[in-house]
Amino acid sequence: MRKILAGPADRLPRPPYDVEIDSVFKALGGMPERYEVERLRKDASARTQPLTNALLADKSVTVEDISITGPRRDLVVSVVRPVTSTTDDSNPCIFYIHGGALVAADRFAGLDTSVMWAREFNALTISVEYGRAPENTGTQPAEDCYAALLWANQHLSELGIDPHRLLLYGTSAGGGLAAATALMARDKGGPQLCGLVLECPMLDDRNEKISSQQFSTGPFYNSTLNRFAWRCLLGERAGGSSVTEYEAPARAQDLSRLPPTFLDCASAEPFRDEIVAFASKLWEDGVQAELHVWPGGPHGYDRIVPSAPFAILARQTRLAWIRRAFFQTI
Repeated sequence: MRKILAGPADRLPRPPYDVEIDSVFKALGGMPERYEVERLRKDASARTQPLTNALLADKSVTVEDISITGPRRDLVVSVVRPVTSTTDDSNPCIFYIHGGALVAADRFAGLDTSVMWAREFNALTISVEYGRAPENTGTQPAEDCYAALLWANQHLSELGIDPHRLLLYGTSAGGGLAAATALMARDKGGPQLCGLVLECPMLDDRNEKISSQQFSTGPFYNSTLNRFAWRCLLGERAGGSSVTEYEAPARAQDLSRLPPTFLDCASAEPFRDEIVAFASKLWEDGVQAELHVWPGGPHGYDRIVPSAPFAILARQTRLAWIRRAFFQTI
């Protein structure tokens, strides 16, 4: 079992937390003395299960599990369909990749948001059970995601999906995998995407940015846990010169010809500066990109304090961008 001891205390001043986050921070206290894969998985399951149960009980959508052929073994995808969806190929689709630090959670983590997407856009959501680290390493998780995206693209008509309204969405570790999947689609002549949403994405294995140094400790996701997660995926290669853009998308030298991209993060999280750098690289390479850095939030703020005004605004802003991607031109 992989373990890592907690890192050193942060050496740099931090941007302050929002007042609603600050109260949670004080209540949670310090960080664990060590990180373990099984513990992370157990904690993620405990957080996700009530939301999964609510999704499966929701009468406004149906949830269907489908087994598909993957690059190394069969994969399971869950298709969430609004009960109001049509049988022709006119429905938008969000291909969703879940978070969990590359090592934890499952395809239902965050999938409760599909109910909102069904209500707002009459959209289908497809979520893939990709192989997690450390059992799956290197490019393997991204290859699973790309294989599932190819499957979706090959079954658009059968699923009732508009081929011009297929959007790729990833959260946290899933955001990094979504970026890698979009790069694969570009490089391999894969599906045409109307948009790419990277919600607080995990992009860079090097942990060199100022924000990584500011948030190496604390009860929220921090760069000590992030180093552990990347080592689960990459082993001793983490931070070295052999890592590819399909493993850590921040390594990409060319981001041109990616679809219009929405990125967001919070000001008080370790991913902040790598996300800002990735957005700048997208602009440098001629990609239409929109970036939001929400003040006062840690990583995962949308789940930690969903009722905070800045979290509500962040969700509304994401929804507005997706609406434009589906129904207008970005």
